[in-house]
Amino acid sequence: MPVNSDLYKNISKELKEKNVTLVAVSKTKPVEGILELYNLGQRDFGENYVQELVAKQEQLPKDIRWHFIGHLQSNKVKLITPFVSLIQSVDSESLLKEINKQAEKNSRKIDCLLQVHIAKEETKFGLDENELDEIIRARGYKNICVKGLMGMASFTDDEKIVRNEFRLLKSLFDKYRHLQTNNDNLQTLSMGMSSDYKIAIEDGSNMVRIGSLLFGERNKK
Repeated sequence: MPVNSDLYKNISKELKEKNVTLVAVSKTKPVEGILELYNLGQRDFGENYVQELVAKQEQLPKDIRWHFIGHLQSNKVKLITPFVSLIQSVDSESLLKEINKQAEKNSRKIDCLLQVHIAKEETKFGLDENELDEIIRARGYKNICVKGLMGMASFTDDEKIVRNEFRLLKSLFDKYRHLQTNNDNLQTLSMGMSSDYKIAIEDGSNMVRIGSLLFGERNKK
């Protein structure tokens, strides 16, 4: 299925006017589709699977900013640390430690977002509020820069539920953004996907992750 280039141009223009970063979610999509958006000016792309990300990174232009947005296993961190731009899905202290360790080996400082569990579904990953508080107040990893928070709302048509979840995450973001350190600078609030990105922006998001609107429905693995 070809990329919807006209829709991409409209969404990209809309988001730029609102100072919102668009991450094009390219998981399961062929490199040809990614190149179509790249040639239209898109540079931020999000992937969910480590092996797929590594394979695409090797084939595609090196100025692409790769975002890892899926659940990341500690034993696979080393595969993406040489090149990843932003790991959006840090959901445990142990994962943070492993990213820091592998970043040091690569002489890099890696930007990360802390993923907060805001949805009703138990299947979604993320930190609870107590875990988030502990990690943020104990920050100090020299090879990691915590840039903000990420969350996924419940998959529901009930806008009230979605808004309440986004507003919870925004309140946590506002609570902690003043706790700056030399390494950490909470500026990014990543929430909103194809079905709810407009609501997310209204409730304070400055980074959205859009896949199916741009690429069509994802291919099943």
